[in-house]
Amino acid sequence: MAIGGIWPSLLLMAGIVAAVGLCRSLVRRRLHAHPHLCSFLLEAFSTFQVCACTNELCLLGNVEPKPHTALTLTYGFTVLHGSTLTGSTCNPCGVLQPLWGGGTSLKAGGLKIGAQFVAAVLARVFMHFVWRLGIAEAHPGALSQGCGNPMQTTEVQAFCIELLFSVVFQLTILQVETVKPGYRVHLIALLITMLVYAGGNLTGAIFNPALAFSLHPKCFYDNFLIYSLVYWIAPSLGKFLILYIFKKMLLSTWFKNQELLTLRKETQ
Repeated sequence: MAIGGIWPSLLLMAGIVAAVGLCRSLVRRRLHAHPHLCSFLLEAFSTFQVCACTNELCLLGNVEPKPHTALTLTYGFTVLHGSTLTGSTCNPCGVLQPLWGGGTSLKAGGLKIGAQFVAAVLARVFMHFVWRLGIAEAHPGALSQGCGNPMQTTEVQAFCIELLFSVVFQLTILQVETVKPGYRVHLIALLITMLVYAGGNLTGAIFNPALAFSLHPKCFYDNFLIYSLVYWIAPSLGKFLILYIFKKMLLSTWFKNQELLTLRKETQ
């Protein structure tokens, strides 16, 4: 596909971002008195934006020059999502941290994860409807695709790749929490772009269970066990590994501080 053919897709994604931004603004203003419903809808709209735009971006992977155009679009829209969807995780793995640390209740966490998967399905349904309209050059071909076979390697290697990418991504998220938001969004976008470049041709480099389900629903239908292990269990396991390691490190630091305090008291 020539680079000039991407403009309809770009306008479509810009429209989705604008519509989601309007919906999120209305939810905040009208439903602030209902925190659970407000949280559910905000997370649903945010995840819808990420999944819908990524479904469209996947159709632009063959735009010349390859892979520069696809990587530039990946970086640009990741920055856009990070800038417009503040306060939302759009990833079930992101909900695990506050659940682990007790920062959110099981009910609230379950509602967010439910919202993410509902939005992932709705985004896929919406994009199929849009593709039937044939707005962009790549849309007719997208309708005839079955399972896109995102795994271009063995199941074990795919599991390890998604696990590794999830660990790297979640570790980076924890490390850049203190960075200014304006810089943080670019750092995260750069990391995601690098991971897509490194493993996109092997697994798609998704490390987001809801997004994976939205991008490849037919693959989950055809081979649910394998795809759930690679695209659901592996990223979640990566998140738990990071949380466990950080918990151990924090406990170790606390015990060392207690020992230093004890030694100081003994020497006084």
